[in-house]
Amino acid sequence: MSFFYISTVHFFILINGEAFGFFSSSIGLRQGDPLSPLLFILVIETLSKLVNRVVDEGFLDGLHISNSCSESVFISHLLFDDDTIVFCKPEESNLHFLKCIHLVFEAMFGLRVNLTKSLIIPIGELPNVNVLAHFFGCRVEYLPAYYLGLPLGASYKCKVV
Repeated sequence: MSFFYISTVHFFILINGEAFGFFSSSIGLRQGDPLSPLLFILVIETLSKLVNRVVDEGFLDGLHISNSCSESVFISHLLFDDDTIVFCKPEESNLHFLKCIHLVFEAMFGLRVNLTKSLIIPIGELPNVNVLAHFFGCRVEYLPAYYLGLPLGASYKCKVV
């Protein structure tokens, strides 16, 4: 599979059906461009495939969710708009491979994950959470927390929910 992209675009103006004044774009793609959503989907789908590959190889552990009425569901990551949640074990090896995914993603697309906006949210007791957050370069937040305006980890009877 090979990738290519549009690097130079030339525009012209039609006057009475004739092309005049070829000029090139100097700004490039930006938010609101009709091509932006398609390019974003292609890029984020590649990130998802990278995570799936690392999970399939057994280097990153996800989360099994089950209840008494259904079979368990395995979740390694969730994508919503430009937000991503990755579920993994609180081990340095898992975070190491997640960091490798970020580096590959950055090398492929020239886009950086802003780790200063990223969080580690431990589920249960985790004595070395600050060490893991320092290793990954992000902050720690504890449950209950909010993700996209929704409360995580709150009791279903809580007023916030």
